Amino acid sequence: MELLIGHSPDPDDAFMFYALKKGLIKASFTVREFLVDIETLNKLAIHGRIDVTAVSTHAMAYIGSKYYILRVGASMGLRYGPVVVGNTAKPELVAVPGTYTTATLLVKLAIPNVKTVEVPFDKIMDAVKAGVVDAGALIHEGQITYERYGLRKIIDLGEWWYEETKLPTPLGLDVVKASLGIDVAKAVKEALLESIGYAMIHREEALAYAMEFSRGLNMVDTDRFVKMYVNEYTMDMGVDGERAIRVLLEMGHEDGLLPEPQLLFV
Repeated sequence: MELLIGHSPDPDDAFMFYALKKGLIKASFTVREFLVDIETLNKLAIHGRIDVTAVSTHAMAYIGSKYYILRVGASMGLRYGPVVVGNTAKPELVAVPGTYTTATLLVKLAIPNVKTVEVPFDKIMDAVKAGVVDAGALIHEGQITYERYGLRKIIDLGEWWYEETKLPTPLGLDVVKASLGIDVAKAVKEALLESIGYAMIHREEALAYAMEFSRGLNMVDTDRFVKMYVNEYTMDMGVDGERAIRVLLEMGHEDGLLPEPQLLFV
């Protein structure tokens, strides 16, 4: 059986999928890989076009009945997450990396009534520096490099989330199309867990591969970024991780930002 697997061309995803992609572990399926930014993956998942994919937690409000959420492979951080940077403490227009990204939902929850505009994630710092927006929500490597570009933090959305909920920030998930069946979802879960475990044991080897997707980060920064989002919650999101997903989507629904979510966990 061949599965179409989508993930972002980012160091953390590359680190997690390294052993699976390279055939370094045994799996009951073969992989056809598709690498693209997370917002595109969100939109493709809404149309049910990918068998297994990384998605933003935000997107689960729209695809919860179509995809199983794996308890393995989640990108969650405790007291850190996307960072809003800008030139004013009360921004009116914030650049966000996509309609369905979790960063966008967190911005709208943390800064009520703010206006947002979509900007490609790797152009948001440019938009802030040029003054075409008041602020921008940074994901991926921008979270740890913005100060080098002379930008000032307005709010760390992960810190805000923790103060509100005392839960990890549920940013990204790996999901399997429900129509493939529960057995396939379990097989993917087991293979991904083994792939992450291999990368943890063979860290230097997996990091060398992840560096290919680091967009200019050096090895130290790549390792730092991977450690942020490949952690204990990635191996098993646990009770707190599942609760964080539910609470985030319920908050969005209560604020009128999202439809009522339907969630299936494996």
